Amino acid sequence: MVSFSDPKAFADPEDSALVAEAKKRVEPPVEYNYTERDVILYNLGIGATEQELQWTFESHEEFAALPTFGVIPQFPCSTGIPLDFLPNFNPAKLLHGEQYLNIKAPIPVSGSLVNEARILEVLDKGKAAAVTIIIETRDKHTGQLIFENQSTVFIRGAGGFGGKRVGKDRGAATATNEPPKRNPDVVVEEKTSLSQAALYRLSGDYNPLHIQPEFAAIGGFDKPILHGLCFMGISAKHVLRTFGPYKDIKVRFAGVVYPGETIVTEMWKEGNKVIFRVKVKERNSIALSSAAVTLEDSSKAKL
Repeated sequence: MVSFSDPKAFADPEDSALVAEAKKRVEPPVEYNYTERDVILYNLGIGATEQELQWTFESHEEFAALPTFGVIPQFPCSTGIPLDFLPNFNPAKLLHGEQYLNIKAPIPVSGSLVNEARILEVLDKGKAAAVTIIIETRDKHTGQLIFENQSTVFIRGAGGFGGKRVGKDRGAATATNEPPKRNPDVVVEEKTSLSQAALYRLSGDYNPLHIQPEFAAIGGFDKPILHGLCFMGISAKHVLRTFGPYKDIKVRFAGVVYPGETIVTEMWKEGNKVIFRVKVKERNSIALSSAAVTLEDSSKAKL
């Protein structure tokens, strides 16, 4: 088991001196406290309805957080890792590239969690940098590991510092998840609401890109865009409803979704994996690619 408090825990001999030094930084743990209200707010934010009381009513006997709630406790911690060691770093040029979530234990519906984050990998893409942050989320009182997240961001204009250009194979976290050459086994559509981003942001991502038209315009968008982790959660909910529980999920953010647009999730079951792709119906554009979940128990999976 890797110790997040060890400055050399994620050292890589292929790293440039710049990256090697940045990887030594150990940030203090970040606590996340939440109640059943936060779970309901998240579930509603990714489209759970009043018909689905197991996700929207705290007294329901099967009340639960939707699995992608696992991206929420880590968010303040992962976004707090400084990236200004990169040349020409400009936060306005940062794009969320990929997300991997591994659910290590049953998700408490309330509690106190502690998050630790470290720089896992930094790649020089020439005109850009790709930085992967790894975050462990544990129960504050028992120390039990609940979630592992790996979040990859691309920073345009921050390349050219030397070092690795190709990342290591990290299994499910880096799988390409190419859809099979057949029609999807299942397709699910869901129209998002015009208020989707306004609601989802209350789970902790207050970036004005998702709510303020003037800020969205600076980013080059006609209007505020939906959070990538929101439409990841919506599509993951489609997979859960169709095939049952999963233990991990990986996605690549390939395009934008505007609140009010229709999300189309195409799914292919391949053994214990469900590969999926997300399109925006109105523009026939891809929003998520290289996406898959690993089912908890393929023998018990639906379909």
